[in-house]
Amino acid sequence: MQNISFDILKHYGILSEEKSGWKLEVNLVSWNGHNPKIDIRDWAPGHEKTGKGITLSREEAIKLQELLAIAIEGK
Repeated sequence: MQNISFDILKHYGILSEEKSGWKLEVNLVSWNGHNPKIDIRDWAPGHEKTGKGITLSREEAIKLQELLAIAIEGK
């Protein structure tokens, strides 16, 4: 299995936290040395393990922001 490396370049915030200490975070992450992307995923305390998540380019994040605004308004 291939080793996956990551570098958290900027921490934007925490969406939720489990009793176990795992946190759903929004970060700017470079995976395997590639261009950084906005990343939403679960992280173990200390960031030693990750759960499943999603990475978004800036353009995708802007589109998601627009769609979430519509969803929140209930249209």
